[in-house]
Amino acid sequence: MSSGIERDAAAASTDQSGGAQLTAWLTALVRNREYGELANLRRGRVRTNAHIRAGWYAPEQVEEREIYEQVAFLFAVYHRGVSKPAPGVGSLGTAVRRIGGSFGRGPNDPGAARLVDRIVTSRRVPWRHLQHAIARLRACEQPPPSWSRLVDDLQRWHDRKARVAYGWAVDFHEPEPHDTGRNTTQKGPST
Repeated sequence: MSSGIERDAAAASTDQSGGAQLTAWLTALVRNREYGELANLRRGRVRTNAHIRAGWYAPEQVEEREIYEQVAFLFAVYHRGVSKPAPGVGSLGTAVRRIGGSFGRGPNDPGAARLVDRIVTSRRVPWRHLQHAIARLRACEQPPPSWSRLVDDLQRWHDRKARVAYGWAVDFHEPEPHDTGRNTTQKGPST
């Protein structure tokens, strides 16, 4: 007999990307309070049954299985002790832009700026720096990046045309939106 988690994962539409299916399974783990499975996913150096299950959502390439397993690890790190799943919002660059404190966030936070620099200049997938980014987001109580988009971005990390790292840097350094409303009080003579 299959568990509720497997039914939740099977209920995910077959036309969804593997990253969306992985996210559906991971969020079901949190919703169903499968804390043991999440704890197993946090064991980054040890491949557990939970890691293997995360890899089921990957296409056949072995290197893509690693991406799915590692994103599941990052998800579990973010959701340690959390009872409500966070599917995430935007790219990693957008998420890291939310890191900071009263002195500033994103590009105005020197630690966040250094972290993004280390991530986007890496030729290989920067797993250790991604883990640090997720841990910082959790510590700052900020939403994580979209987990399904993170999977998709990391699958294209080595594709020069995709320019994933560049996109994350642009998202991180994007200027704050300005108020587009016009000031109705005018100084000086009106014409």
